[in-house]
Amino acid sequence: MKNEDSTQIFEVFVDADSCPVKDEIELVAESYKVKVTFVSSYAHNMTVGPTSKVVMVDAEREAVDLYIANHIKKKDVCVTHDYGLASLLLTKGATVISPRGQMFDHTIIDSLLAQRHQSQKDRRAGKKTKGPRAYLKGDRERFIQQFEKILSNRAGI
Repeated sequence: MKNEDSTQIFEVFVDADSCPVKDEIELVAESYKVKVTFVSSYAHNMTVGPTSKVVMVDAEREAVDLYIANHIKKKDVCVTHDYGLASLLLTKGATVISPRGQMFDHTIIDSLLAQRHQSQKDRRAGKKTKGPRAYLKGDRERFIQQFEKILSNRAGI
């Protein structure tokens, strides 16, 4: 989204390696004329439309997260399912949404991180834990609705 003097007010960053809603992000963002930066490791090949860009980073474990954390600004939006990255970005004043349409905020992030930590401890102890549930059509619809709401609020509509 740009203001009258053509400076970018905010942009959208996408943790793109395993994001199932890339097309939807581009479609909604384009309708609001918002710049989208998809950040992906070299291990993932992707193409985007003319109004978006792709930043390729090393295939190291946290390279995408580090790029986003170092480039995001207050008021920017990030799409990620990574609770750790979401927590970091919230402290920078960014808006963070999951590909399932879940809004991350300071009231829930600590409990999500605690659950993740407990699951990691359980796995290290040899216990079986559940992975994420299947991505459903309703998740995609919820994401589009929430993402549209974020961008329309930012645009003052």
